[in-house]
Amino acid sequence: MPTRSRYPDGVPCWVDLSAADPATAKHFYTGLLGWEFEDMPNPGGGVYSMAHLRGHTVGAIGGHPPGVPDGTPSHWNTYLAAGDVAAATARAVSAGGQVLMGPDDVGDAGRMAFLTDPTGAVIGLWESGQHLGATLDKESGTLVWSELVTPEPETALAFYGSVVGMTHTATPMPGGSYLVLHAGGEDIGGCTRPSLAQAPAHWQVYFAVDDPDIAAETASTAGGSVLVAPFDVAGAGRIAVLADPTGGVFSVLRPDPTQR
Repeated sequence: MPTRSRYPDGVPCWVDLSAADPATAKHFYTGLLGWEFEDMPNPGGGVYSMAHLRGHTVGAIGGHPPGVPDGTPSHWNTYLAAGDVAAATARAVSAGGQVLMGPDDVGDAGRMAFLTDPTGAVIGLWESGQHLGATLDKESGTLVWSELVTPEPETALAFYGSVVGMTHTATPMPGGSYLVLHAGGEDIGGCTRPSLAQAPAHWQVYFAVDDPDIAAETASTAGGSVLVAPFDVAGAGRIAVLADPTGGVFSVLRPDPTQR
């Protein structure tokens, strides 16, 4: 079982959903991924619901922050581990990023900052205290891959290299190559250009599932949407792009067993 007791700098350590309708979102992900929730008071107001799977914390769902207009779709946030969030935030500003929030203490759980990289993708930084992040990953129902989608990969990856020491290599793929991201000696995700020219830069969350076809059918039946039907990627696995009933977009992946 791929449990976690630490995260090196630059490794995605946590994901949470900023949800337009947290109750609906929680019901959806319980049915799709098997999550159970523990509601916690949110220091910023409202409730922050910690998602648990097989005794491990794997993510969270909360409401939109104050001031977000009604009707704003849900969105998944990705957090990268940072041993010193204040120092990493300072490096981010020097590298052309913008600070949206923080660095702030989150009680005794840790310290957090939200930034945009120079291409516009929003990313969180997390310095762990009592809360490490996800204690289980890379198995069914948990975060398995994090993908930076940006029209300017070179600019974005130079930024993440400066801020958290992230590196990358090009891997041959049908029709071209794919940039695989590395941090802390791990393959942590990838980087690609958006398939639609007008799509904004963002970090895409991938959850592992046993069968993307069944996951797509389950999501559709539960009020979600299938944005991209299940398809195979040589050397990676089988993927589908889905949306929950509140508008949160995510991907599901059954990794190619030969690549594990």
